[in-house]
Amino acid sequence: MDRTILHCDCNSFYASVECASDPSLRGKAVAVCGDPKERHGIILAKSDPAKKCGVHTGETIGSALEKCPNLILLPPDGEKYVYYSRRMRAMYAEYTSQVEPFGLDESWLDVSDHPRSGMQIASELRRRAREELGITISVGVSFNKVFAKLGSDLHKPDATTLITPQNYQKKIWPLPAEELLFIGRSTARRLHEYGLRTIGDIARSGPDTLHTLLGKNGDLLYQYASGRDDAPVLSLLRESDVKSISNSTTPAFDITDEADARRILYLLCDSVAERMREQELRCRTVAVWLRDTNLVSWERQMQLPAASDLAAELVHASLTLLRQGWDMRRPLRSLGVRGCDLVSSRADTQLTVLPDRRTLRQAALETAIDGIHARFGRASLRRCVMLSSSKAVHADTCQGLSAANMSAIHGHV
Repeated sequence: MDRTILHCDCNSFYASVECASDPSLRGKAVAVCGDPKERHGIILAKSDPAKKCGVHTGETIGSALEKCPNLILLPPDGEKYVYYSRRMRAMYAEYTSQVEPFGLDESWLDVSDHPRSGMQIASELRRRAREELGITISVGVSFNKVFAKLGSDLHKPDATTLITPQNYQKKIWPLPAEELLFIGRSTARRLHEYGLRTIGDIARSGPDTLHTLLGKNGDLLYQYASGRDDAPVLSLLRESDVKSISNSTTPAFDITDEADARRILYLLCDSVAERMREQELRCRTVAVWLRDTNLVSWERQMQLPAASDLAAELVHASLTLLRQGWDMRRPLRSLGVRGCDLVSSRADTQLTVLPDRRTLRQAALETAIDGIHARFGRASLRRCVMLSSSKAVHADTCQGLSAANMSAIHGHV
């Protein structure tokens, strides 16, 4: 069956949202960046005027200011970006139930059954994004997900690109190999060593060559380059779209003892548990991610006795994993918690003859805290354990999404 797939990409999303929420910033060189005092001193996003000055995502703030002395620097606002992202997805849902997020600022839409054409829908979405949200989007329209995403990258900002079975060899094959989905630096280097520098080179090399070079990954890349991607667009209504719920942080200080690690774990677990309850999900597995000051990362995970959405149970599991996996002689730079192996909280569960009253009380307590936070903000109610540290460990450290993981929410929330 012929398919019509759209890939919508919000242009310079973080910077565009800042300009949309503060009209006085429109037309100015704006950059969203981390705080150098907290070791996040790089550019996360920039407006078009800043881009024209040569400012690049990932460069240091000092380097950006040398290129653009009038650059307006703004801290990231995760809650604001999530709000705009949800509004965009709500707009997409008016056209199809098959909407698959790829990060905060990108989504695939399957509009195959819509009475209007993909090009018509793309034009309307671009207009509505400008008029209703004050941001621009670029849209790729194609017959599969991979080519739709490549199409949205070809022309920016505020543009629609059509990739068809008749024109994809002309439009897609001349592109560099690394622009194909899931080709990272290591894979690109491997392909270049064998003279495969464009997407067309990958398609023309044949499946046997790619399999010899890259194994199963080579098989997949050959299918993508040849236009044979038949992966479905996953519906937002399907719980399986959400693979895990996570949060991580890089505090302004190195974590050198269990007491500070414990405080941060409480903040992270509170955030993860609250978002699970918000989406009526529970996790059966908890994972802890650690990165030391030498930037060496590792992860440990464990199964819970029963699926849970309670921060208290996530903290207990996280502390157990931390003690098992961390040599306290190695200071930590970053710390993260992930709830995975998710199930619906509405699903049937095995009940015990005598329910654990402590668990019931804890569930009632955390639900009540959710209500207080929703009404008065997260800073309105904090754990006493936060008051026992002289270091700057605050609830807003882990509020919403950290700057480090804003762009990695495909399959993660």
